[in-house]
Amino acid sequence: MARTAMFEGLVYDEKDRLVEAGWVGPDACYILDDDGFLRHIDAVEIDRQVLQFFKNQVMAHKEMAIRAMLQMMGKDDIFTKTALEYQIAHMDENVDQMIPPQARELLRSMGFRIIVDVQGNLIDIETPDITDIDGLPGLDGFGEM
Repeated sequence: MARTAMFEGLVYDEKDRLVEAGWVGPDACYILDDDGFLRHIDAVEIDRQVLQFFKNQVMAHKEMAIRAMLQMMGKDDIFTKTALEYQIAHMDENVDQMIPPQARELLRSMGFRIIVDVQGNLIDIETPDITDIDGLPGLDGFGEM
């Protein structure tokens, strides 16, 4: 059971309504309105699906993602590369981590949204369309690596 809802403020239902986060005892949950019946879905169930989605996306472009992260960190050694590979391989296990409120607000302002059904199944993840990767901070000259 989760103590925090990682993606609070970013989860929407199929009717385009923001899903609130709350608790059942000590366990964090997302509260979905099913025609007046409030379903409390354990936050770990939704968060794990979102993290698995991210993991699949990163694994599809693993080498490029690692190169970008190494460049942003200003490092290029085997130990940092190995640590990043490990983190990517296990990213879906990082449920119950807190995303800083500033990061969630940035994601929200960029149009990032997680869509779930009333049972808590992931329907879609809307991500911002970034077309100019060289314009992102820390990725100057990325294509030249």
